Amino acid sequence: MAITGTFHFILVMLVIGLSTSCHAQLSSVFYDKTCPNALSTIRTAIRTAISRERRMAASLIRLHFHDCFVQGCDASILLKDGGEREAAPNQNSARGYEVIDNAKSQVEKICPGVVSCADVLTVAARDASVMVGGPSWTVKLGRRDSTTGNPSQALTDLPFFGADLETLIGAFAKKGLSARDMVALSGAHTLGQAQCFTFRDRIYANGTIDAGFASTRRRKCPASGGDSNLAPLDLVTPNSFDNNYFKNLMQKKGLLTSDQVLFNGGSTDSFVSEYSKAPAKFKADFAAAMIKMADIEPLTGSQGQIRRICSAVN
Repeated sequence: MAITGTFHFILVMLVIGLSTSCHAQLSSVFYDKTCPNALSTIRTAIRTAISRERRMAASLIRLHFHDCFVQGCDASILLKDGGEREAAPNQNSARGYEVIDNAKSQVEKICPGVVSCADVLTVAARDASVMVGGPSWTVKLGRRDSTTGNPSQALTDLPFFGADLETLIGAFAKKGLSARDMVALSGAHTLGQAQCFTFRDRIYANGTIDAGFASTRRRKCPASGGDSNLAPLDLVTPNSFDNNYFKNLMQKKGLLTSDQVLFNGGSTDSFVSEYSKAPAKFKADFAAAMIKMADIEPLTGSQGQIRRICSAVN
Protein backbone atom coordinates (compact mmCIF):
# COMPACT_ATOMS: atom_id res chain seq x y z
CA MET A 1 0.00 0.00 0.00
CA ALA A 2 2.82 2.38 0.89
CA ILE A 3 4.53 1.76 -2.43
CA THR A 4 1.26 2.18 -4.32
CA GLY A 5 0.50 5.39 -2.42
CA THR A 6 3.96 6.78 -3.06
CA PHE A 7 3.69 5.92 -6.75
CA HIS A 8 0.30 7.61 -6.94
CA PHE A 9 1.71 10.74 -5.26
CA ILE A 10 4.67 10.87 -7.66
CA LEU A 11 2.35 10.37 -10.63
CA VAL A 12 0.08 13.18 -9.47
CA MET A 13 3.06 15.50 -8.95
CA LEU A 14 4.38 14.63 -12.41
CA VAL A 15 1.03 15.46 -13.98
CA ILE A 16 0.88 18.74 -12.04
CA GLY A 17 4.43 19.54 -13.07
CA LEU A 18 3.71 18.77 -16.71
CA SER A 19 0.57 20.86 -16.75
CA THR A 20 2.38 23.74 -15.10
CA SER A 21 5.35 23.72 -17.44
CA CYS A 22 3.41 23.07 -20.64
CA HIS A 23 0.34 25.18 -19.99
CA ALA A 24 1.51 28.12 -17.90
CA GLN A 25 -1.14 30.79 -18.07
CA LEU A 26 -0.77 33.84 -20.20
CA SER A 27 -1.92 37.00 -18.45
CA SER A 28 -2.98 40.50 -19.48
CA VAL A 29 -0.95 41.89 -16.55
CA PHE A 30 2.22 39.90 -17.25
CA TYR A 31 4.44 42.97 -17.72
CA ASP A 32 2.68 45.32 -15.30
CA LYS A 33 5.59 45.19 -12.85
CA THR A 34 8.52 44.17 -15.05
CA CYS A 35 7.87 46.59 -17.93
CA PRO A 36 4.82 48.79 -17.24
CA ASN A 37 5.33 50.96 -20.34
CA ALA A 38 5.75 48.07 -22.77
CA LEU A 39 2.30 48.24 -24.35
CA SER A 40 2.27 52.01 -24.79
CA THR A 41 5.74 51.86 -26.35
CA ILE A 42 4.66 49.19 -28.84
CA ARG A 43 1.48 51.13 -29.64
CA THR A 44 3.43 54.29 -30.46
CA ALA A 45 5.74 52.38 -32.82
CA ILE A 46 2.84 50.67 -34.59
CA ARG A 47 0.84 53.87 -34.96
CA THR A 48 3.85 55.61 -36.47
CA ALA A 49 4.40 52.82 -38.99
CA ILE A 50 0.75 52.69 -40.08
CA SER A 51 0.59 56.48 -40.31
CA ARG A 52 3.40 56.22 -42.86
CA GLU A 53 1.80 53.34 -44.78
CA ARG A 54 -1.78 52.37 -44.04
CA ARG A 55 -1.42 49.01 -45.77
CA MET A 56 0.97 48.01 -42.98
CA ALA A 57 -2.02 47.30 -40.71
CA ALA A 58 -3.04 44.36 -42.87
CA SER A 59 0.55 43.17 -43.11
CA LEU A 60 1.02 43.09 -39.33
CA ILE A 61 -2.23 41.21 -38.71
CA ARG A 62 -1.23 38.69 -41.39
CA LEU A 63 2.29 38.36 -39.96
CA HIS A 64 0.81 37.44 -36.56
CA PHE A 65 -1.52 34.91 -38.21
CA HIS A 66 1.32 33.32 -40.18
CA ASP A 67 3.38 33.11 -37.01
CA CYS A 68 0.70 31.46 -34.89
CA PHE A 69 -0.24 28.81 -37.47
CA VAL A 70 3.34 27.48 -37.57
CA GLN A 71 4.41 25.84 -34.28
CA GLY A 72 2.34 28.34 -32.30
CA CYS A 73 2.67 32.06 -31.54
CA ASP A 74 6.41 31.97 -30.93
CA ALA A 75 7.86 34.64 -33.27
CA SER A 76 9.47 31.90 -35.37
CA ILE A 77 8.46 33.72 -38.56
CA LEU A 78 10.65 36.66 -37.52
CA LEU A 79 13.88 34.61 -37.56
CA LYS A 80 16.05 35.40 -40.58
CA ASP A 81 17.67 31.97 -40.42
CA GLY A 82 14.61 30.01 -39.31
CA GLY A 83 13.49 29.12 -42.80
CA GLU A 84 9.87 30.26 -42.45
CA ARG A 85 10.42 33.58 -44.20
CA GLU A 86 11.53 31.70 -47.32
CA ALA A 87 8.70 29.15 -47.24
CA ALA A 88 6.34 29.55 -50.20
CA PRO A 89 3.39 31.10 -48.28
CA ASN A 90 5.69 33.82 -46.89
CA GLN A 91 8.42 34.41 -49.46
CA ASN A 92 8.11 37.84 -51.12
CA SER A 93 4.72 38.07 -49.43
CA ALA A 94 4.87 38.35 -45.64
CA ARG A 95 5.96 41.84 -44.65
CA GLY A 96 6.26 44.16 -41.67
CA TYR A 97 9.36 42.54 -40.16
CA GLU A 98 11.13 45.88 -39.84
CA VAL A 99 8.13 47.37 -37.99
CA ILE A 100 8.25 44.62 -35.38
CA ASP A 101 12.04 44.94 -35.15
CA ASN A 102 11.67 48.65 -34.47
CA ALA A 103 8.93 48.19 -31.86
CA LYS A 104 11.07 45.56 -30.12
CA SER A 105 14.13 47.84 -30.12
CA GLN A 106 12.08 50.61 -28.53
CA VAL A 107 10.95 48.22 -25.79
CA GLU A 108 14.51 46.96 -25.31
CA LYS A 109 15.60 50.53 -24.53
CA ILE A 110 13.28 50.71 -21.53
CA CYS A 111 13.24 47.04 -20.42
CA PRO A 112 16.16 45.01 -21.80
CA GLY A 113 15.53 41.28 -22.17
CA VAL A 114 12.03 41.34 -20.67
CA VAL A 115 9.40 41.47 -23.43
CA SER A 116 9.35 38.68 -26.01
CA CYS A 117 9.14 39.22 -29.75
CA ALA A 118 6.12 36.90 -29.77
CA ASP A 119 4.31 39.27 -27.43
CA VAL A 120 5.40 42.34 -29.41
CA LEU A 121 3.91 40.79 -32.57
CA THR A 122 0.70 39.83 -30.78
CA VAL A 123 0.22 43.33 -29.38
CA ALA A 124 1.13 44.86 -32.74
CA ALA A 125 -1.67 42.95 -34.48
CA ARG A 126 -4.22 44.32 -32.00
CA ASP A 127 -2.87 47.88 -32.29
CA ALA A 128 -2.91 47.60 -36.09
CA SER A 129 -6.59 46.66 -36.01
CA VAL A 130 -7.46 49.63 -33.82
CA MET A 131 -5.44 52.02 -35.98
CA VAL A 132 -7.63 51.36 -39.05
CA GLY A 133 -11.00 51.30 -37.33
CA GLY A 134 -11.08 47.68 -36.26
CA PRO A 135 -11.86 46.28 -32.82
CA SER A 136 -9.62 46.28 -29.77
CA TRP A 137 -9.24 43.41 -27.32
CA THR A 138 -7.30 42.54 -24.20
CA VAL A 139 -4.08 40.80 -25.19
CA LYS A 140 -2.84 38.01 -22.95
CA LEU A 141 0.94 38.11 -22.52
CA GLY A 142 3.81 35.98 -21.31
CA ARG A 143 4.84 34.16 -24.49
CA ARG A 144 8.46 33.34 -25.06
CA ASP A 145 10.34 33.11 -28.34
CA SER A 146 11.36 30.00 -30.22
CA THR A 147 14.96 29.33 -31.17
CA THR A 148 14.05 27.57 -34.44
CA GLY A 149 11.67 28.00 -37.35
CA ASN A 150 9.63 25.32 -39.10
CA PRO A 151 9.48 25.90 -42.86
CA SER A 152 7.97 22.48 -43.59
CA GLN A 153 5.03 23.22 -41.27
CA ALA A 154 4.59 26.57 -43.00
CA LEU A 155 3.99 24.62 -46.20
CA THR A 156 1.48 22.22 -44.66
CA ASP A 157 -0.40 24.34 -42.11
CA LEU A 158 -0.80 27.81 -43.62
CA PRO A 159 -4.04 28.01 -45.65
CA PHE A 160 -3.60 28.10 -49.42
CA PHE A 161 -5.21 30.89 -51.48
CA GLY A 162 -6.82 28.29 -53.74
CA ALA A 163 -8.13 26.08 -50.93
CA ASP A 164 -11.68 24.74 -50.90
CA LEU A 165 -14.00 25.19 -47.93
CA GLU A 166 -13.46 21.80 -46.29
CA THR A 167 -9.69 22.21 -46.47
CA LEU A 168 -9.93 25.62 -44.80
CA ILE A 169 -12.24 24.37 -42.06
CA GLY A 170 -9.84 21.50 -41.42
CA ALA A 171 -6.78 23.75 -41.29
CA PHE A 172 -8.39 25.99 -38.69
CA ALA A 173 -9.84 23.06 -36.71
CA LYS A 174 -6.30 21.68 -36.44
CA LYS A 175 -5.42 24.85 -34.53
CA GLY A 176 -8.47 24.70 -32.27
CA LEU A 177 -10.45 27.28 -34.24
CA SER A 178 -14.05 26.79 -35.34
CA ALA A 179 -15.59 27.43 -38.75
CA ARG A 180 -17.07 30.65 -37.35
CA ASP A 181 -13.62 31.68 -36.10
CA MET A 182 -12.26 30.96 -39.56
CA VAL A 183 -14.84 33.15 -41.28
CA ALA A 184 -14.35 35.96 -38.77
CA LEU A 185 -10.57 35.85 -39.15
CA SER A 186 -10.90 35.76 -42.94
CA GLY A 187 -12.62 39.11 -42.51
CA ALA A 188 -9.14 40.55 -42.04
CA HIS A 189 -9.17 40.53 -45.85
CA THR A 190 -11.24 43.67 -45.59
CA LEU A 191 -7.70 45.11 -45.50
CA GLY A 192 -4.64 44.72 -47.63
CA GLN A 193 -3.54 43.65 -51.10
CA ALA A 194 -2.99 40.39 -52.94
CA GLN A 195 -0.53 39.58 -55.71
CA CYS A 196 -1.81 38.76 -59.18
CA PHE A 197 -0.60 35.15 -59.16
CA THR A 198 -2.83 34.39 -56.15
CA PHE A 199 -6.07 35.30 -57.93
CA ARG A 200 -5.29 34.87 -61.66
CA ASP A 201 -7.03 31.51 -61.96
CA ARG A 202 -10.16 32.90 -60.36
CA ILE A 203 -10.54 35.97 -62.58
CA TYR A 204 -9.84 34.08 -65.82
CA ALA A 205 -11.41 30.68 -65.31
CA ASN A 206 -13.73 30.59 -62.33
CA GLY A 207 -17.47 30.78 -62.91
CA THR A 208 -18.34 31.86 -59.36
CA ILE A 209 -17.28 35.45 -59.95
CA ASP A 210 -19.06 38.65 -60.90
CA ALA A 211 -18.22 39.37 -64.56
CA GLY A 212 -17.64 43.09 -64.07
CA PHE A 213 -15.42 42.48 -61.06
CA ALA A 214 -13.36 39.93 -62.99
CA SER A 215 -12.97 42.35 -65.89
CA THR A 216 -11.75 45.11 -63.57
CA ARG A 217 -9.18 42.85 -61.95
CA ARG A 218 -7.86 41.63 -65.31
CA ARG A 219 -6.68 45.15 -66.18
CA LYS A 220 -3.74 44.85 -63.78
CA CYS A 221 -3.42 41.07 -63.78
CA PRO A 222 -2.68 39.73 -67.26
CA ALA A 223 -3.18 36.08 -68.16
CA SER A 224 0.59 35.70 -68.01
CA GLY A 225 3.24 37.90 -66.43
CA GLY A 226 2.76 40.59 -63.82
CA ASP A 227 2.69 38.02 -61.04
CA SER A 228 3.50 40.54 -58.31
CA ASN A 229 1.00 43.20 -59.45
CA LEU A 230 -1.21 44.13 -56.52
CA ALA A 231 -4.98 44.39 -56.17
CA PRO A 232 -6.98 45.26 -53.04
CA LEU A 233 -8.69 42.34 -51.32
CA ASP A 234 -11.62 44.68 -50.69
CA LEU A 235 -12.24 46.84 -53.74
CA VAL A 236 -14.45 49.30 -51.82
CA THR A 237 -12.54 50.27 -48.66
CA PRO A 238 -9.15 48.49 -48.78
CA ASN A 239 -7.62 50.51 -45.93
CA SER A 240 -10.50 50.50 -43.46
CA PHE A 241 -11.59 47.71 -41.16
CA ASP A 242 -15.27 47.17 -41.92
CA ASN A 243 -17.65 44.44 -43.09
CA ASN A 244 -17.54 45.24 -46.82
CA TYR A 245 -15.51 42.06 -47.34
CA PHE A 246 -18.59 39.99 -46.54
CA LYS A 247 -20.85 42.15 -48.71
CA ASN A 248 -18.40 41.56 -51.54
CA LEU A 249 -18.56 37.78 -51.09
CA MET A 250 -22.35 37.86 -51.35
CA GLN A 251 -21.96 39.64 -54.71
CA LYS A 252 -19.39 37.09 -55.95
CA LYS A 253 -16.65 39.69 -55.62
CA GLY A 254 -14.23 37.78 -53.40
CA LEU A 255 -10.73 38.20 -54.84
CA LEU A 256 -9.21 34.88 -53.79
CA THR A 257 -10.76 31.46 -54.27
CA SER A 258 -10.28 30.91 -50.53
CA ASP A 259 -12.39 34.03 -49.95
CA GLN A 260 -15.29 33.18 -52.23
CA VAL A 261 -15.66 29.59 -50.99
CA LEU A 262 -16.89 31.07 -47.70
CA PHE A 263 -20.06 32.07 -49.55
CA ASN A 264 -20.73 29.58 -52.30
CA GLY A 265 -23.61 27.39 -51.18
CA GLY A 266 -21.69 25.82 -48.32
CA SER A 267 -21.84 25.52 -44.53
CA THR A 268 -20.36 28.97 -43.86
CA ASP A 269 -22.80 30.98 -46.00
CA SER A 270 -24.86 31.85 -42.92
CA PHE A 271 -21.85 33.40 -41.14
CA VAL A 272 -21.01 35.56 -44.16
CA SER A 273 -24.61 36.69 -44.45
CA GLU A 274 -24.75 37.50 -40.74
CA TYR A 275 -21.54 39.54 -40.78
CA SER A 276 -22.61 41.41 -43.92
CA LYS A 277 -25.61 42.73 -42.00
CA ALA A 278 -24.10 43.08 -38.53
CA PRO A 279 -20.71 44.85 -38.48
CA ALA A 280 -20.66 44.99 -34.68
CA LYS A 281 -21.10 41.21 -34.48
CA PHE A 282 -18.28 40.72 -36.98
CA LYS A 283 -15.92 42.94 -35.00
CA ALA A 284 -16.79 41.19 -31.73
CA ASP A 285 -16.26 37.74 -33.25
CA PHE A 286 -13.02 38.85 -34.93
CA ALA A 287 -11.64 40.07 -31.61
CA ALA A 288 -12.65 36.83 -29.88
CA ALA A 289 -11.07 34.74 -32.64
CA MET A 290 -7.84 36.75 -32.49
CA ILE A 291 -7.63 36.05 -28.75
CA LYS A 292 -8.13 32.32 -29.42
CA MET A 293 -5.55 32.34 -32.21
CA ALA A 294 -2.98 34.05 -29.97
CA ASP A 295 -3.40 31.12 -27.56
CA ILE A 296 -2.10 28.55 -30.04
CA GLU A 297 0.78 26.60 -28.46
CA PRO A 298 2.62 29.47 -26.78
CA LEU A 299 6.03 28.88 -25.25
CA THR A 300 5.90 29.87 -21.58
CA GLY A 301 7.84 29.55 -18.35
CA SER A 302 11.35 28.33 -19.07
CA GLN A 303 10.63 27.30 -22.66
CA GLY A 304 12.36 29.13 -25.51
CA GLN A 305 13.99 32.46 -24.75
CA ILE A 306 13.41 36.21 -24.79
CA ARG A 307 15.16 37.17 -28.01
CA ARG A 308 16.84 40.55 -27.77
CA ILE A 309 16.74 40.96 -31.55
CA CYS A 310 13.67 39.45 -33.20
CA SER A 311 15.45 38.30 -36.33
CA ALA A 312 18.06 36.18 -34.51
CA VAL A 313 18.43 33.90 -31.52
CA ASN A 314 20.44 35.21 -28.59
